[in-house]
Amino acid sequence: MRHFLLDGLMQRPLTEDVPASQVSAELVAALERGARERLGRSLAIRMVDAGSCNGCELEIQALGNPYYDLDRLGLHFVASPRHADVLMVTGPVTRNMAEALRRTYDAMPSPKWVVAIGDCAREGGCFAGSYAIIGGAEAVVPVDLHIPGCPPPPLEILKGLLALLQSVQTGKKAV
Repeated sequence: MRHFLLDGLMQRPLTEDVPASQVSAELVAALERGARERLGRSLAIRMVDAGSCNGCELEIQALGNPYYDLDRLGLHFVASPRHADVLMVTGPVTRNMAEALRRTYDAMPSPKWVVAIGDCAREGGCFAGSYAIIGGAEAVVPVDLHIPGCPPPPLEILKGLLALLQSVQTGKKAV
């Protein structure tokens, strides 16, 4: 038992490296400007877990920690779709969640954008082909932006939101 304890204390933590501060500082500045300039206010986000393994949700929740601090960027999560500008969808759409996702999308005021987070939200991921899975988010609602990864790191999610804000101004679909 003592051997396991000593090994645990002597081993390096198994966490991901912190992104370079210069890259994240530039991204923060761009997002701050983008939300205020393009929308004239902060960007409200409604998140729907359509049937995921919760990996993407953990990465999205990391955006609220002091390192990323989504609120200072002019981005915040809302509880009601009636107040949302962006609908974030995670996971493959299950048969049980298809109607809820459709109703959430329909309840959002225009203009509205849908962001599919992760590989499962794009095409069903490793769950594709299951009876319980309809497919990716695009099987139920129109998707404006897909952020790839399983799960995508918080910095990639921020880059995706910046791409979405830039596409709002140019009128082109974000890639």
